[in-house]
Amino acid sequence: MLIDYLPILIMIVVATVVSLGVVVIARFLGTRRPSTSKLAPYESGMTPVGMAWRRFPIKFYVTAMLFVIFDVEVIFFYPWAVVLREMKGAGLAVFALVEMGVFAAVLLLGYLYVLRKGALQWD
Repeated sequence: MLIDYLPILIMIVVATVVSLGVVVIARFLGTRRPSTSKLAPYESGMTPVGMAWRRFPIKFYVTAMLFVIFDVEVIFFYPWAVVLREMKGAGLAVFALVEMGVFAAVLLLGYLYVLRKGALQWD
């Protein structure tokens, strides 16, 4: 039974050895000529102005979290659509449709709540 996992183990070992080997070879054979321009942070061709560690408005994080939450929730639609054919054959299609309708309604309520609270406003 464990012999079935041997190719995966070999792949992990080979990937680890190759990645560590590349890092070690680059460390020993790579040229190092540090200068002030090379050590400066890259800012898309612009000269850096001000502190790099500034505070971002919380709305950036809220928008990112909302995107992740709704994106993960939408991922559940695909397995449901795949299983829907099997449920249709078993006579459970109406149950599956109602179940997904409730799920979509909860998502819609969450989205309306977020809109109402003004989390997506960029004032």
